[in-house]
Amino acid sequence: MLVSLFLSLGAYLIKKPDFAKSLSKIGSVKYTPGGATSDIAPPTVYGTCTKMNVDASGNDAIANFNVTWAFNVDRGFQYFIRLHLCDIVSTAANQLLFNVYVDSSNAASDFDLSSKVQGRLATAYYMDFVTPPANSNNLSISIGPSSKSAYPDAFLNGLELLKLNNTRGSLADMASVPPSTSSGSKNNIGVIIGVSVGVTLALLMVGVLFCMHRRRKQEQLRLSKMWIPLSIGGGTSHTMGSKYSNGTTMSAASNLSYRIPFAAMKEATKNFDESLVIGIGGFGKVFKGVLYDGTKVAVKRGNPSSQQGLREFQTEIEMLSQFRHRHLVSLIGYCDEKNEMILVYEYMENGTLKSHLYGSDMPSMSWKQRLEICIGAARGLHYLHTGYAQAVIHRDVKSANILLDENLMAKVADFGLSKAGPELDQTHVSTAVKGSFGYLDPEYFRRQQLTEKSDVYSFGVVLFEVLCARHVIDPSLPREMVNLAEWAMKWQKKGQLEQIIDRNLAGKIRPDSLRKFGETAEKCLADYGVDRPSMGDVLWNLEYALQFQEAVIQVDPEEKSTILIGELSPQVNDFSRIDANASAEQFEASNLEDLSGVSMSKVFSQLVKSEGR
Repeated sequence: MLVSLFLSLGAYLIKKPDFAKSLSKIGSVKYTPGGATSDIAPPTVYGTCTKMNVDASGNDAIANFNVTWAFNVDRGFQYFIRLHLCDIVSTAANQLLFNVYVDSSNAASDFDLSSKVQGRLATAYYMDFVTPPANSNNLSISIGPSSKSAYPDAFLNGLELLKLNNTRGSLADMASVPPSTSSGSKNNIGVIIGVSVGVTLALLMVGVLFCMHRRRKQEQLRLSKMWIPLSIGGGTSHTMGSKYSNGTTMSAASNLSYRIPFAAMKEATKNFDESLVIGIGGFGKVFKGVLYDGTKVAVKRGNPSSQQGLREFQTEIEMLSQFRHRHLVSLIGYCDEKNEMILVYEYMENGTLKSHLYGSDMPSMSWKQRLEICIGAARGLHYLHTGYAQAVIHRDVKSANILLDENLMAKVADFGLSKAGPELDQTHVSTAVKGSFGYLDPEYFRRQQLTEKSDVYSFGVVLFEVLCARHVIDPSLPREMVNLAEWAMKWQKKGQLEQIIDRNLAGKIRPDSLRKFGETAEKCLADYGVDRPSMGDVLWNLEYALQFQEAVIQVDPEEKSTILIGELSPQVNDFSRIDANASAEQFEASNLEDLSGVSMSKVFSQLVKSEGR
């Protein structure tokens, strides 16, 4: 229970009043989402202030005094103090530091308001204190210059002083209540009436404050859908901390994602409850969460000791804020408050592809399901490589970064290591080697020259992983079997790939489908990037393997074996020779948005039919 009152600072000013002066700039006050609101204090509070009158000292360079307010309080009670601050004094950010004193204690030493509001002047802010039980009837609050400030000055816009109830739950000063006597019935009635009125007013005030608090909390949580742009243009994120960065959080040219308040993150994950952890990676833990509006999300919280830090955090935001594709995981938002690095994605009900292949008790997937997942992932990577004027190279393609929704539709995730591809007049990007052991392109490793074909190599490893359902590197196996890519390639070149497939698939893969799938993976794992297919070619051939599995295509066996990656029939690029009954909409493959959602099944069927004529 508490009682609140906005105080007129001028009325309580003592000690050298000539050393203080007032300033008013009500029209310049700004409220920022997630900060102080007009419900907390109106612009008339934040737009006026009392500041040091440095001219009164005769020399502002040596001004060394405090501006003090004194209040009468009741002994034995604690007081809640809220200071309202808005820098309408400074001409530039970070130039003014000052001290705040409560009685003789320095409550805020070298206080820099600019650091609290991201360098914005005239921005509303408040901070709270609770005093120890008062041992006198006086309480003083002072502001004064800091020795670290560019020039000596200090200001205060508003102040709230709230009396807290004592251990008896009372706000009354018991010393002021006269003892009851047999002849003082009228006095007793007066006391009862006074206490009743006081309690009623106190309860009313508590109700008002509770409603205001609840409203502010709801507004704050609603920011999970009313986001704030990430700071740009040379501004340093004050919430990131020097532990992670001393520079700009994001370049001004970026297509920005959206910030979600940390309070909303705690609410969504039940204060990061360990029982909600659905994954652990190099960046940190991933929690299942539910936002204020009921949206299910995956919350990836950065681990301060992780090797992946601010750069990966920035890259993920920059990349995913640009892309929208059905086979790429969508970024919902991020949080960088309180030294946190949190990424929020759409929730994928069925987790990672890796977890469905091995290492869990999930039921085995059919060959058709695996092919459709590979096709979806290939579509996502093909979009990355060709969807913009400059390609984007994922650089960490692996089964753990291919996620599955409730319908087992694949979406490529984790863009923390992604890199913009070479310019039109370049063949590669020279960069330090990054990726996951077992999936890493050996040519990229040797030359430190990155191209889209590095993703193709990694995807080839994923294809064999899907087929064999085992770890890509398994030191517990005999030496020749440790590396999945090398082991599978030996059997593929022997033409006996069926010897090493997942036992759950034995007898369930049509030979033609396995042959086409093996040829596709083999081409992806070519030693040199120039010999590898593009992701577009990989996509087409995986669609072909799916049609073989479904027995839709009827072709002479010899003809089927000669259709290799990069060697499709000329009719692929000559749609005038395809059956006239086929709809033109099925063949608009040049449009990337169409390619992301259109199956090539009928295209392949018509191509093969035309070949047989």
